Amino acid sequence: MAYEQKDNSGAVFKNDKKTPGSNQPDRKGDCMIGGKAYWVSGWLKDGKRGQFLSLSFEAKDAKRETRPPPATRREQDFEDDRPF
Repeated sequence: MAYEQKDNSGAVFKNDKKTPGSNQPDRKGDCMIGGKAYWVSGWLKDGKRGQFLSLSFEAKDAKRETRPPPATRREQDFEDDRPF
């Protein structure tokens, strides 16, 4: 029998693939809210009242925005910038 996600519930797990010093989430998982599936990401943070988990939700069916690579300047573009 396959697991069926119940509405208004979810689970997060330790992100074993996180690289030290990166801003990748410390915890990852999924949940169901209002009948819609979401990815959950969590970051462990220190605050005035102690450590807490900051959460972010992203709809599973949302299309992720892909950014084009940054434009690079060619060597000939620099010729006009030279003061000599």
